[in-house]
Amino acid sequence: MYSMTGYGKGEYTEDGVTVSVEVKSVNNRYLDVSVKSPRILLCAEDPIRATVREYLSRGHIDVFVSFTDKREKPRGLYVDWGTVNAYMNAAAELKKAYPLLEDDGSLSFFLRLPDVIRSDDTGGADEVLLGCVDKALRLALEALTEMRRSEGERLKEDLLSRMETIASLREKIAERAPYVSEEYREKLTDRIDEYLSGKVDETRILTEAAVFADKCNIDEELTRLKSHIDEYYAVCETEPVGRKLDFLIQEFNRECNTICSKSCDTEITANALEMKNEIEKIREQIQNLE
Repeated sequence: MYSMTGYGKGEYTEDGVTVSVEVKSVNNRYLDVSVKSPRILLCAEDPIRATVREYLSRGHIDVFVSFTDKREKPRGLYVDWGTVNAYMNAAAELKKAYPLLEDDGSLSFFLRLPDVIRSDDTGGADEVLLGCVDKALRLALEALTEMRRSEGERLKEDLLSRMETIASLREKIAERAPYVSEEYREKLTDRIDEYLSGKVDETRILTEAAVFADKCNIDEELTRLKSHIDEYYAVCETEPVGRKLDFLIQEFNRECNTICSKSCDTEITANALEMKNEIEKIREQIQNLE
C-alpha cells in the first residue's frame, strides 16, 4: 500500500556532468506530471514523464531537474547583429541629442555590451547528459517510492484498525436486531391490553408485529456489510488500492445509511451512527492512497 504524498532526491555524476533531480508528489485523482528543467533539457521532458509512469499511477508529480557540466568542449559563439544594430541606432540618437558626448566605438566596447555575443546552444543535450538525467531521475523516484511505501504502511495500519471497529459494530447490530421485533410485539400487546382492558386479539398483534419486523428487517444490509468487510481486507493486500477502496467505502456508507433509516431501535441507531463516523474517517484516509 502506497501513499500519494512523498519526496525523493537523486544525484548522478559521469564524465564531469552532475545531474540533480528532485521529485515531489501530492494527492490527485489521476497521474499528473509537471517537469521543470533548463531549456537545454526540453527534449528530455517526454522521456522523464514516461519514466515517472513506470513507478507511479496516481498523484500530482513535480519533477525538478538541474545540472552542472564541467567538461571542456568547444562552444559556438555568434554575433547577434540585430542587437548590434539596435545599439548603433541608440548611440546615433544619443550623439544627435548630445553632440558633445565622446565617441568610444572600439571593438572592446561592443564586446562588453550585453547580448552582443551569444552562445550557440542549439545542439541540445548530448547522450552523456541525457543518461545522467535518467539515472538521477530513477534514484529520485526510488527514494520517493520508498517514502510513499513507508507512509502507506502507516495508513494501512490505521485503515485495518478502523475496519476492525466497523466489523465489531456490525456484530453488535446483528446481535441486537432479532430482539427488536419481539420487544415491539410485547410493547404492542401491553398497549392494546391497556386500551381494551385485557381483551387482546393475538392474531392482530402477531400481524402488526410481522409487518413491523418486515419494515425494519436489516438482514440484507448486514449480509452485504459482511461481504464488503471481507472484500475490504482482500483489497488492502493488492496494489494499487486507492480507487478500489474509494468505491468500496461508498458501498459501506450506503448500507449504513439504510440501516439508520430502517432502525427504530436506539441501540442499533447509535451503533450505526458510530459506524458512519468510522467510515467517514476511512474515506478521508483513502484519498491519500495511490
